[in-house]
Amino acid sequence: MADIEARTLGVRDPRTGEIEFNLRVDSPEEVAAKARRLRENQKAWAALSIADRVGVMRRWLGEVAKRAQALGEADGVDTGGCHTSYIQGYITMGNIGGWVEDAEAVLERALVSGPSKAMPDVEVRSQLVPYALVGVISPWNAPMMLALLDAVPALFAGSAVLLKPSEITPRFIKPLFESVAAVPELAAVFDYVMGDGKTGHDVTQQVDLVCFTGSVPTGRKVAISCAERLIPCFLELGGKDPAIITRNADLDRATTSVLRGAVYATGQVCYSVERIYVHESIHDAFVKMLVEKAEKVRLNSDNPKAGHIGPYTFAPQAEIVERHLADAVEKGAKILTGGKTENIGGGLYMRPTVLTDVNHDMIIMRDETFGPMMPVMRYRTIDEAVDLANDTVFGLTASVIARDEEEATPIAERINAGAVFIQDTFLTFGKARTIGTHSFGFSGLGGSRTGPDSILRFIRRKALMTQHGKVADIQDDHHLGNPQGGE
Repeated sequence: MADIEARTLGVRDPRTGEIEFNLRVDSPEEVAAKARRLRENQKAWAALSIADRVGVMRRWLGEVAKRAQALGEADGVDTGGCHTSYIQGYITMGNIGGWVEDAEAVLERALVSGPSKAMPDVEVRSQLVPYALVGVISPWNAPMMLALLDAVPALFAGSAVLLKPSEITPRFIKPLFESVAAVPELAAVFDYVMGDGKTGHDVTQQVDLVCFTGSVPTGRKVAISCAERLIPCFLELGGKDPAIITRNADLDRATTSVLRGAVYATGQVCYSVERIYVHESIHDAFVKMLVEKAEKVRLNSDNPKAGHIGPYTFAPQAEIVERHLADAVEKGAKILTGGKTENIGGGLYMRPTVLTDVNHDMIIMRDETFGPMMPVMRYRTIDEAVDLANDTVFGLTASVIARDEEEATPIAERINAGAVFIQDTFLTFGKARTIGTHSFGFSGLGGSRTGPDSILRFIRRKALMTQHGKVADIQDDHHLGNPQGGE
């Protein structure tokens, strides 16, 4: 039956534009069968002490280390990227290694044991029960890193994990699960399925909790699917992240940080800078310097490990960016550099693009663009800048660059975003093992996926309560309804 219904999806090479191979899609029956196996094996996994699970994960860390270069190469081919793609194996090692160090202490802190404050004769003890099966549906940008950001802590917590990577970027799965297969205890509770949105829906029908990273429209579908089953979901859905540059900011520092924050990974990062607000007194000088620096950024079309930015990972993204640009130009915006899709050897590239004379009537200032765009808008007062920054349905990250931290911090505190970078952009990695944050607006739903407590997303806390005093007698409870003790 599964063979008859099997279908395939073509997987495109983002650097050549060619279909490199066909991906076999898991049928609903196959998804269900893998879910059943994982769910059954999870019982033994959850029964291990956290110290024993840490030991297993430490062995996995060693297997990932052996394949770190291969993992980076696969991620690089998946995305067409450079820089971060080729060190994804080492980023994964940092993710696993961080939880090896942190998981036991975090879970121990979550335990409670002692007398009840409300009923002193009752002893309260907590039990941490992991969700049996976690579904992780990951995106095509930073595919391995974002998949494992959720999968790794879920495994440490005692859950089994069923991963569905994006059908656009599935190559990292092979070396990743070679490392998993080398650790039998882990292979019993960590598996994957391949497919598109339909397969993702099949996953939501089989698991107890869903972690999804992707677009708002798809995130809504995931949320509805989970709501119908009354299971929790954790969603990260992108952003339209602003940067405010004050009149006192150092122009060299501001332009350097904004350029990197906007075009790194071709702007295909959920926390890329997508709107730039510059005080009118320095607007022209800022734009001039930004254009000069943008024109020095090189494409990696001749060598994937050279250059600064790569092709669009997902070909239709080029059309989205072009539509945003056309709308902006039609409404009066000026493109000062970049702004054209270049087909180089079959890959679709766009150079860093600076626009001026933009406003919030333009799509490029409202909807997530996900390209190397730098639309710059002038403002007069800090109040105006903050209002513009907050004029969005998103609220993932933001940046403020001022004379110094003292000037920037009060501005940052007024911006509605889960993380605000001060005197720089693109500082999200700084949250990893330090602090959890919550997204504003459409940028996300549910608990934080960063910080030590992010592992608690995968835990349900039970209270075991023991009565050490006299039990209540229903024939002697006439005072219970009167807290003052009256008749």
